[in-house]
Amino acid sequence: MPNGDNWQGDVLRDLRGASGPPAAGTSGPPTSVPPAPPSAAQASGTERIPAPTQPPAPAPTPTPAPHQQARTPQQAPTPQRTPAPPRPRRPSAPDSRAVVDSVLSGTARRPQRGEPVAVRVTRAVRRIVSSSAAREVAELTRTAEALQQPVTTGRQIAVTSIRGGAGKTTVAALLGTAYAHYRQDPVLLVEADPALGSLPLRLGAETLRWTTADLADIVEPQMSLLDVTGYLVQLPENAWLLPGSQGQIGAMLDTSAYERVMVALRRYFGVTVVDCETLPAEVARVALSASQARVLAAPATLDGVTSTYAVLQWMQGLPRHMIDGTVVVLSSTVARPGIDVEAAAEKLRSTGAGVHVLPYDRHLAAGGVLRTELLGRPARLAATRLAAEVFQLSQKRR
Repeated sequence: MPNGDNWQGDVLRDLRGASGPPAAGTSGPPTSVPPAPPSAAQASGTERIPAPTQPPAPAPTPTPAPHQQARTPQQAPTPQRTPAPPRPRRPSAPDSRAVVDSVLSGTARRPQRGEPVAVRVTRAVRRIVSSSAAREVAELTRTAEALQQPVTTGRQIAVTSIRGGAGKTTVAALLGTAYAHYRQDPVLLVEADPALGSLPLRLGAETLRWTTADLADIVEPQMSLLDVTGYLVQLPENAWLLPGSQGQIGAMLDTSAYERVMVALRRYFGVTVVDCETLPAEVARVALSASQARVLAAPATLDGVTSTYAVLQWMQGLPRHMIDGTVVVLSSTVARPGIDVEAAAEKLRSTGAGVHVLPYDRHLAAGGVLRTELLGRPARLAATRLAAEVFQLSQKRR
């Protein structure tokens, strides 16, 4: 009950109840809040307890003018990554072109076999009555084993000639077809003769799109075999063709483009056969020096043998592996050549080069699409032996 002697202090304590009771050992109001003098209302005892009031809202801070705004401390610049240089733009896909005009292809006659029927029948009878069949089978087995030897790096075989019409493209097509038939790894045939080369025609390609010069600007090290073969012409038996041109006059191929393509494609294919320009073209000389084996095609004529012998004598002055890794192919374009082919071959062998004779074959002489099942037996066996010897030579050169 309030003390009558100090009723004013009691009223003030009730009004300031939030401040709590006075500490022990003290009397009167807390020292932190000094008592205020009584007003007239308090003296009369009629003052009411006022309702609690909300604290006043803070006054809005005036926004300074733009020219008066305080600058924030400048942060250290964030290091930015140097942008990668733009990748070279790939050339647009060229249009497909037919290898042979439809009207011209209609003029070709039905392909015939390499040997007449009478010759084939006579040979079959001789094989039956003699013991030569077993020897031929044994020889073919040895040849097949030589062609199927594994390789650690891709082998490149260059085929060239002294002049046109020497059978260079025919020899290149025969080699590529033999390797594709006997080997399990992919085989590539490259046409490095853009001046109206006939390799696509001999291999039976119908249309052409990408060429050697085009692929030089496209091929990249990270490409897979599937990516690369998308730019090539697919052939039977795991073989692929890279044309040199689309049959256009004036198509060119420089040595830098050829080197880029060959270096990039070497790791995808076990064997690459290159149909080069005729000597002494620059690309042909680069291809011969970069290949592990070389084939020099020559016609079985007096002028063909004479020119080839002069080239082989010149090659004798080069490093020894050049002549040791070269094989000459004498192609008979007529049934009865005007020279003694065996005597000419022996003269060419005296230079240190290997020599093979490709006998006359009606199917090859027609100049159309090469079909191995139509080849005569002598031509087929000669092509297989040639492919085996050239491949063995390529294995000796790393």
